[in-house]
Amino acid sequence: YAARLADVWKARWLTNNGAQHQALEKALSEHLDAVHLTLFANGTLALLAACRVFDLEGEVVTTPFTFPATVHSLVWAGLEPVFADIDPRTLTLDPASVEAAITPRTRAIIGVHVYGIPCDLSALADIAQRHRLKLLYDAAHGFGTRVNGVPLCRFGDATMLSFHATKLFHTAEGGALVVGDTQAKDRAELAKNFGIRSEFEVERTGINAKMSELSAALGLAVLPHLAAERLGRSRIAEVYDAKLPLLGGIVPVRPPGGTTDSLQYYVVRVDASVSRCSRDRLYDRLKRFNVFTRKYFQPLACDYDCYRALVSAAPAQTTNASSVSGKDGKDSSAEVMTSPLNPVYYGGEVGVFYGHSSGKFGGDEFGTYIEGGVGNDKFQINAGASYQEWNGRVPRRIR
Repeated sequence: YAARLADVWKARWLTNNGAQHQALEKALSEHLDAVHLTLFANGTLALLAACRVFDLEGEVVTTPFTFPATVHSLVWAGLEPVFADIDPRTLTLDPASVEAAITPRTRAIIGVHVYGIPCDLSALADIAQRHRLKLLYDAAHGFGTRVNGVPLCRFGDATMLSFHATKLFHTAEGGALVVGDTQAKDRAELAKNFGIRSEFEVERTGINAKMSELSAALGLAVLPHLAAERLGRSRIAEVYDAKLPLLGGIVPVRPPGGTTDSLQYYVVRVDASVSRCSRDRLYDRLKRFNVFTRKYFQPLACDYDCYRALVSAAPAQTTNASSVSGKDGKDSSAEVMTSPLNPVYYGGEVGVFYGHSSGKFGGDEFGTYIEGGVGNDKFQINAGASYQEWNGRVPRRIR
């Protein structure tokens, strides 16, 4: 990265389609097999711009089971979000619920490839075609995912990608929009640069959503390490796959057959009726051992103060989403939780942390252990003991 920064300082070009920007756009287009890709300052702005590229107005059907940026971008684009429920198995938009939510004011569908799990691509495409709607996808979790060999960003009219620092591939802050033709790409590039066509011509309403040379340079520095990052994450996922089912009531959420795992997250569903431990209790107790999971996504977007007054935000409209997400950390039926998946390298090897037990989480003890390490430098925490016993002895490497 330092070498690329030196090139930036030498060129004295910090933003506005410089050499680093052009190089990263070309590299990502080739890596993702996405011909019409354009870079953005972040994924939220890319999705907002997509709405303007297609001159959307009125209502857009989307999921409540997503990060706030998905829905917020619609509102910032002057659109009204309409929530449809999710499929209880895939956790992506339920096509039947989508079709039921369509009205004469509906202009588009925005599906979210949650955790990199593809939406029902054929069903949503059929609905969009029959109702003459635009079909956009939020693939913030789906970098590099392919479905039967076809890049995920090839589906729909446009796909947003996020390159935030938490993502598998990142530019610290950044994103991209992939569209289907040169005309749409041209409109996207106008949208992110104030609508400026030339020095003396402003063609469309636009904003400033350009990726800087500093971010692009970081992306070029990160991209060569992507294969090693994926390998490290896949090793951890293999351990999770092997060990978590032994717990009883902890069910891994894995991509469907024919789908490349994005490895952005490792997701589990907690069945409290089997494990005798709720998702929220497990979340809290793991933190005592420096294992930080996430309740993605709680709260649901339809439960935000700014959206709960919408008719489509009524609990009866999103029963599946409410079931897996939970309410206010007090719902014993809540299921979904993401687990740590960042590889930690020691001497070229990967430290792996996982839980294992006889399958019971009940009572005051947390019946699991966490182990990891490389070579002679190993550790094991018997988490069946009280937290006080282990206070100060929790390895900092667990994260």
